This record gives sequence, C-alpha cells and structure tokens, in this order.
Amino acid sequence: MARSGHISFGSGKLSKALKQYGEGIENEMKYIITQTAYLIQANAKSLAAFDDGNLKDSIEVEFKNGGLTAIVRVTASYAVYVEFGTGIYAVEGNGRKTPWTYYSNKLGRFVTTEGMQPQPFWFPAIKVGQKYFKKETRKLGL
Repeated sequence: MARSGHISFGSGKLSKALKQYGEGIENEMKYIITQTAYLIQANAKSLAAFDDGNLKDSIEVEFKNGGLTAIVRVTASYAVYVEFGTGIYAVEGNGRKTPWTYYSNKLGRFVTTEGMQPQPFWFPAIKVGQKYFKKETRKLGL
C-alpha cells in the first residue's frame, strides 16, 4: 500500500485533453473520475477483512479540483498489516520471524501469534479502478 494510504488518478494527457477539448470533455472526465473513485472504494470495502467494521468504514473518497481529482484513502492505521500480512506470513518475508505475545482487549486474555496471513483488499481494488479508468478514457480518445 502506498505509504500515505491513498491513490489519485490523472495524467499529463488528461490536462492536455482538457485544454484542447474544453468543457465537453471536462464533464465526461469528471464523471469517469467519480465512477472510478467509487468503484475503487466499493471494491476495497467488499474485499476488506471484517471484524468490527472499522477498516471498511475507514475507506473514504474525497473530490478536489472541481471534481477533476479524486482521492481514495484508507485511514485505518493497521490497514497495511491487513494488506501485506504480519510475522512469518508477511509478503516477501518482510515480517518478524519469531512468535510474540500481546494482550487482546477483545478476547480479554494474552494471545501468542506468529503473525497474520495477508488479506489483500487495497491493491486488487486499485487494479479494478485502473482498468476501468483506462477503458473509459480510451473511449474519449485519451
């Protein structure tokens, strides 16, 4: 996941097209950007692991620049651990190699673990959004 936990769409081609084609294409691009952002959000929420709903609730969309910029972000601080796993299960072996013990408020007891399997939700959702964005902008000749 990106360090900042968000992704935005746009390109130099888009800026050039807006200058060349004007308001007509601008409205179409705003629609595509909006649809792409909500598509990423919906996919990420549907793929996100569910415990108390905090992770799903933390997947937000924000629009800027009059609708020409969309930011989809995940604000849950632990999202990166869900996406890439922890401990011995971490993607590319980047996790801790030895078990550890922590106190679980939810369970009301100490728990020993070797980690958590990755449960990708962010990057699969982004891939769906990128595919949609490219397909729709190609229809506009971009």
